[in-house]
Amino acid sequence: PGTSTALRMCYRGYGYPLVLFLEEGGVVTVCKINTQEPDELLDFDFCSTNVVNKIILQSEGLRDAFAELDMTSEVLQVTMSPEKPYFRLSTFGNAGSAHVDYPRDSDLMEAFHCSQTQTHRYKISLLKPSTKALALSCKVSIRTDARGFLSLQYMIRNEDGQVCFVEYYCCPDEDVGEAQV
Repeated sequence: PGTSTALRMCYRGYGYPLVLFLEEGGVVTVCKINTQEPDELLDFDFCSTNVVNKIILQSEGLRDAFAELDMTSEVLQVTMSPEKPYFRLSTFGNAGSAHVDYPRDSDLMEAFHCSQTQTHRYKISLLKPSTKALALSCKVSIRTDARGFLSLQYMIRNEDGQVCFVEYYCCPDEDVGEAQV
């Protein structure tokens, strides 16, 4: 109580690190974060008008699924369908295959809009960074477009009750042929 904290951010431009100076109680902490400019900008072109399937799920459902599935698998297979199994997550790891199914009338399901059956595989190594946002979120919107691109939108409520969103996009695994799905 009674101490103030100050933060100063400095960025000299392309090729230089972002430097953070944090001063609290007379102690200064300096953090240098290297920056990186992409060679080319990725444009996922994920437009809401191209969304084929959309599910809004309470985040605990997805957290529980990730805890149950075999994360030694290289891929996570996502099936969204207007018919059974409706929403299925599958892995194929050292312990064999594992599936988690969600019926459309599940208590965890807040919205279910599936116009066609889609099954796509996504590299787990690309999805793992999104689990940090999942851990903080209360709801997740899971959408796919006609190309199979996956959008995960996490709704996070902070201590003040304010809501923010973290969006994560992932392209389907190109190494998987349709015959394997």
